[in-house]
Amino acid sequence: MCGILAALGLTGDPEKNRRLILRCSKLQRHRGPDANSIYQSKDGKNFLAFERLQIIDPSDSGRQPFTIETPEGDITWQLNSEIYNHEDVQQQYLPGVSMVRDSKSDSAKPGHLYEKYGDDDKIWNALDGTFACVIYDERTQQFCAARDPIGICPMYWGKDANGATWFASEMKVLQHQCVSFEIFPPGHCYRSRTGKLERYFKPDWLMSDQIPSQPADLPAIKQSFINAVVKRLMSDAPLGVLLSGGLDSSLVASVAVRHLKEAKNAFDRTHPLHTFSIGIQGAPDLLAAREVAHQLGTTHHEFHFTVEEGIDALYDLVYHLESYEQIRAAVPMYLLSRKIKALGFKVVMSGEGADEIFGGYLYFHKAPSPAEFHRETIRKVERLHVWDVARANKAPFAFGIEPRVPFLDKAFLQTSMSIDPQD
Repeated sequence: MCGILAALGLTGDPEKNRRLILRCSKLQRHRGPDANSIYQSKDGKNFLAFERLQIIDPSDSGRQPFTIETPEGDITWQLNSEIYNHEDVQQQYLPGVSMVRDSKSDSAKPGHLYEKYGDDDKIWNALDGTFACVIYDERTQQFCAARDPIGICPMYWGKDANGATWFASEMKVLQHQCVSFEIFPPGHCYRSRTGKLERYFKPDWLMSDQIPSQPADLPAIKQSFINAVVKRLMSDAPLGVLLSGGLDSSLVASVAVRHLKEAKNAFDRTHPLHTFSIGIQGAPDLLAAREVAHQLGTTHHEFHFTVEEGIDALYDLVYHLESYEQIRAAVPMYLLSRKIKALGFKVVMSGEGADEIFGGYLYFHKAPSPAEFHRETIRKVERLHVWDVARANKAPFAFGIEPRVPFLDKAFLQTSMSIDPQD
């Protein structure tokens, strides 16, 4: 993942606009501290700027924005993404197609899909992973933008005073440029040629009037979760697991440890997995995490902070979260991410999403019926991008750490949200 900024349909002096875009993009450089680059259309009205965190294909061939040059004009795109099935996408949808710059990056695939299929929903439904994407087509002077089904990758959009459309990974970029801006909704695509924002992600479990009746298949649930964790071991950079000592993160760590060697594209399959925890000295969570790490045989890193250090971090934390919500849960994650960054890691997995899917909060026990229980899980999952997922993304990204959340895997959601709530 990285930081993206797009400004499409700007007016005024192109050189001044370019300097403006570079200044705005710098506001989210913490998301991509490894490199930055910018695309400017030939007419000087359209810009895509990218702040890169090098995770997949860290070579220069993975640099974004990507551009396919055609006689009729350029196709340019950029993604804040991790596309876990990108190799399968190339084999299934793009056989024989050479990637731009011969890139091995997962983010190189969507632009080629667009060139072949147009701005069809097929592009976004083919992708298994997380993404926030903007594609600009110089041939038609049109653009489209899409966000992953659950909203793991943040994206905001707005209009400036002259009618230009802006997209960015963080609100602070748009704050002084747009007269209005808002969250770009997960699972949706916007197309400038139609002017419509439309949902492309339409699983049956999202229909709250359809209560599932499928019995719980525990082996299928287990295998689906294993698959979700293993695919997230994909990385060309050091990876670890946030371990709180609770059930959710312990399951993630356990599966990662047991299946690390079978992940063909993991960064390091020969050494023990690294796990990380943080808390106030003597906190019971630290003791639980320590015990889980011991049982799993991970290389465990335990850190401590004081109440004063937590309070001292609040102003910076609110700046990065762009919200006053989720602060309590974000403080330890924010402080821990800085420690993880100092150790040289770029990717972490965590257990977000499990409580929403399986009704893990205490108030779920008071659900008046199985049907209402299921509807509440849908409501919680649909709103994760505003609360827990936003916090779990922005707190680590304050220090250029990419979080991954296996419980919110698209296939695992299909499996788990299709279970009869009575079970």
